[in-house]
Amino acid sequence: MLQPKKTKYRKTHRGRLKWSAIRGSTVAFGDFAIKATTRGFITSRQIESARRAMVRYIKRWGKIWIRIFPDKAYTKKPLEVPMGWGKWSVDMYRAPVKPGRVLFEITGVSPEVAREAFRLASYKLPVKTKILVD
Repeated sequence: MLQPKKTKYRKTHRGRLKWSAIRGSTVAFGDFAIKATTRGFITSRQIESARRAMVRYIKRWGKIWIRIFPDKAYTKKPLEVPMGWGKWSVDMYRAPVKPGRVLFEITGVSPEVAREAFRLASYKLPVKTKILVD
């Protein structure tokens, strides 16, 4: 799973996802990309699941870039614990995603293969996406 090796602070504020993405909104490395059209948080498990779906479909033909990284800590209380007693331990890491953010890129495959790989990956993600095929 993806997570930071070291953070300055263990626990982070939740924050808000206002506006749309400015940085990371263009295709930079590959020929084809998948872009988020809604906002939300993507966990490291969801990123890994989408990556594995794409890798299995393209069968090591092309190259895949992951353009998001889960660096925001998410804390959670255990089940059946009363309210109060402060903030609990870190449960997982999430990546904040705004509309317009490029999530994955592929190069080295045909447009049809890239479109199908992105379609399979989009089923694993909690945000709506759009496929960019140049």
